[in-house]
Amino acid sequence: MPNTPLYKVIFHNQGQIFEIYAHQIYQSDLYGFVEIEEIVFGERSRMLVDPAEEKLKAEFEGVNRTYIPMHAIVRIDEVAKEGVGKISEAKGSNVSPFPTPAFTPKSPD
Repeated sequence: MPNTPLYKVIFHNQGQIFEIYAHQIYQSDLYGFVEIEEIVFGERSRMLVDPAEEKLKAEFEGVNRTYIPMHAIVRIDEVAKEGVGKISEAKGSNVSPFPTPAFTPKSPD
């Protein structure tokens, strides 16, 4: 699959930041979601095991397709080669922004 594009997706989920790699990303039929398929995990031949990547593998074990809310996505990049996927703690204040609607309905006037 040398001609298959590879994407790096960074998103928030329950106070953590996920960084995953996938081959298929598109807008879902579910309004407000991005659909991610063919998640790629590094198959290393080394004896060392990366605990961050193992945690990510366990999180997405058995998942064929995942739906991520658009407002949770931080960034999507098309990349040349795969890096290391990881889960890290989100650093920031203890104040969370109030959710805003995806669109503002027009007034009936």
